[in-house]
Amino acid sequence: MVKITINEELCKGCGLCARACPKDLIELCKTKLNAKGYHPAVVTDVEKCIACASCARTCPDVVIHIEKD
Repeated sequence: MVKITINEELCKGCGLCARACPKDLIELCKTKLNAKGYHPAVVTDVEKCIACASCARTCPDVVIHIEKD
């Protein structure tokens, strides 16, 4: 089981994590804005995540954390 945590309040919506995900499981939330006015990244299907951590390594603000059981 994989647990992905994205600190949506610190996410600046750059989309680098979405481009880095080999399974295309991350996208910018079109319906939500954080306190800074950015559309934060969200995981669309955590069950399909392979815990490669490409998203976390790519994030310039280190707001993504991956935990694997």
